[in-house]
Amino acid sequence: MNSFTRNLRLALRQLARNPGFTATVILTLALSIGANTAIFSVVNALMLKSLPYPQPDRIGTLFQREQGPVASDELRWIDGTQWERLRDNVPSLVSAVSSALAAGANLEAGHRIDYVHDGRVSAHYFDVLGIRPALGRNFSEEEDRPSGPKAAILSYNLWRTTFDTDPNLIGQVIHLKGEPYTVIGILPQGATTPLNADLYTALQPSPTGEGNGTNYEAFFRLKDDLTWQQADAEINRAWAYRIAQIESKNPGTKILYYTVPLQRGMTAELRPRAIALMLSAGFILLIACANLAGLTLVRMSRRLPEIATRLALGASRWQILRQFWIENLLLACLGGAAGIGVGFAALHGLLSLLPEGFLPVASVPLDGPVLAFTMTVSLLTSVLFGMLPALLTSRVDLRNSMSSRGASPGQSVHLRQALIAGEVALTVVLLAGSGLLIRSLIHLETLPPGFNPNGVMTAKASLDDARYHDPVAFRRLMSDSIDAMQHIPGVQSAAVGLTLPYERTLNDGVVLHDGPQNGKSVGTDVVYVTPRFFDVLQMPLIRGRAFTAADSPNSQPVVIINSAFAQKFFPGLNPVGLVISKNALIVGVVSDTQLSSGLNPTAPIQSEETIYIPATQVAAPMLGVHVWFQPSWVVRTAGPVEGLTGQMQKALAAVDPALPFSGFYRMSDLQATALSEQRVEVALLGTMAGLALLLSAVGIFALVASLVTQKTREIGIRIALGSTIRQAMTHVSSSGVRAAGAGLLLGLVLCFLALRTMRSVLYGVGVYDAPSLFAVVGTLAAVTLLAATIPALRIARINPATTLREE
Repeated sequence: MNSFTRNLRLALRQLARNPGFTATVILTLALSIGANTAIFSVVNALMLKSLPYPQPDRIGTLFQREQGPVASDELRWIDGTQWERLRDNVPSLVSAVSSALAAGANLEAGHRIDYVHDGRVSAHYFDVLGIRPALGRNFSEEEDRPSGPKAAILSYNLWRTTFDTDPNLIGQVIHLKGEPYTVIGILPQGATTPLNADLYTALQPSPTGEGNGTNYEAFFRLKDDLTWQQADAEINRAWAYRIAQIESKNPGTKILYYTVPLQRGMTAELRPRAIALMLSAGFILLIACANLAGLTLVRMSRRLPEIATRLALGASRWQILRQFWIENLLLACLGGAAGIGVGFAALHGLLSLLPEGFLPVASVPLDGPVLAFTMTVSLLTSVLFGMLPALLTSRVDLRNSMSSRGASPGQSVHLRQALIAGEVALTVVLLAGSGLLIRSLIHLETLPPGFNPNGVMTAKASLDDARYHDPVAFRRLMSDSIDAMQHIPGVQSAAVGLTLPYERTLNDGVVLHDGPQNGKSVGTDVVYVTPRFFDVLQMPLIRGRAFTAADSPNSQPVVIINSAFAQKFFPGLNPVGLVISKNALIVGVVSDTQLSSGLNPTAPIQSEETIYIPATQVAAPMLGVHVWFQPSWVVRTAGPVEGLTGQMQKALAAVDPALPFSGFYRMSDLQATALSEQRVEVALLGTMAGLALLLSAVGIFALVASLVTQKTREIGIRIALGSTIRQAMTHVSSSGVRAAGAGLLLGLVLCFLALRTMRSVLYGVGVYDAPSLFAVVGTLAAVTLLAATIPALRIARINPATTLREE
């Protein structure tokens, strides 16, 4: 311990004696370890940390494996018929379902009107998760049957904020969705579910209505002493009829249903991205280690006379190695501590980038496992960047080192050039990847919107409300609320649409009664709109007419189709006057808009076949879509209007005081939401690439700067013999340029191998996109020249006579 204490004091004195070196090392470690800490925090929360439920390894969800010409595994939603067979014929499991497309609801609590997130779940949902209400009980089988009693279970936060933790609330009636619901339970404080809702209502699943489609997400808890393999076999036997139907329609295809742990199912889509980010952060760490090894080599080269003196005075090589390891360990600890601070800030910045609900976990803490990871990485870096200097120390030649000021530059330059080449190669891969993502995002953002987004404000409200299940009440709300909004000062026009551009739309089937595909049933997007919808958005009318007040519930059904629908199903024809499902007459064709992908997704946003129907002709069954979709009130203004959102809410309240808007949005907000994943990917990988470029530049700068210092005498002799300043600068800086050039070539080879993995996240740009690669080469060349030239400028201050006299 005395020896360790002495070595530690000596290490502290050495670091204090070289503040520039110490600060550079700590900053490099802080940035690289901080990036790894932030990314690992997310990976830990998504994939490593156990879910906050009892025996989480016995909770699962459902996947479907399709084996055939195109093999795939995907999270599977089920319909009402599948649910009933699962519930009644799989005894190995306690099963439950939730609505896969949960929406909001309007809550009346006294004189307070709130918009809340309603999680619609079946009986046994909380049994599967192992959550018992703190007060009251779970849903009963009777409450979960179609047309059963209306019941609600509140989250602790809603009970606290809206009902002031009233202990007598159990058994009382609240008004939700325009109907009375009995409160039967309060969840414990801190309890979370995959839905993270404010309150929960009984789903009442059935094979009809919502259950006619695959709109239910299944959850299971494995019963004691049974295995998941037994459960999988029971599920496939229960659904043999469905498997046979699919396989008969797709010869050569084999379908298999299987269970996976809930955590894996919840994070299935994010896992590849999380792993890719962790690999990128690992690249940063390797670049930092290479950089630090190079810096430490320079420092060790300058200390060779000191090492030789200590050896001559009787110190063993092990003692000297131990001293340097302690110095590296001290630097790693200081850098790790700084990395925790950087990681904390980076994690908060990362989470602020992510849209609400993007991560399927309640929180991403910087907890014990993350801190343990950070310290492990810190110790690992101390080993990595200390190995080469230790090897150099073990080969010290006592006589040569005692007779010179340090090592010959040639002893370490080639090794440092190899390290820099490796840094640059990894940097090229990160730069190329981020460049492709940027180009892809630019392509998506510059797709023609098909309307004029400027000056448009939108607001959403939930019509999943008993008061608006009647088409007459629905039409009255549309008419009165639009009229009220058109009287807001500065508002030019107002309308309502079920969905807007950049949003996911309702998918439905229609039958073509005219054209080359007469009698064929096709899938399409369906949007109901009020008459001035196309005027508000300034969507060009290509053919025919827009909707008018004459398109009433008693007149002939009419529709307007978009250009994509016309081109796909009526190529070369004028579709105006043709008829589709239910004798609906096509009266117009409008431009295509960008929608969030639905039927056949090939990109996050794309133009899809869409039909528009008048809101006045919406039948009662279609109003059921408000369970999943909230219509948008859209207004076009002549210019910025102060307090517009408040005036819109006031206008709606004048028509229905119990109907709050759930949110206000600009069209740019909707576009940003539709492209949120792409923006996050660009921000994260771009930050990684920028950090890698900075570290590579520091490595090149340090190499050239050390050569200028080590070759001062040689440079003075060259200048004295007639060499120009430019020639001397070129001679020294060429070491950094050659290393970067070798790294660039190696990096391009790695890009050829690595970038192919990015095909699935690129849109409108090829994997080997020439402009992106040229940009990488140009950026790297500029940074290399700058990093190599700045330290070489010191040569201009060298006086040959003074240098030779000092020597």
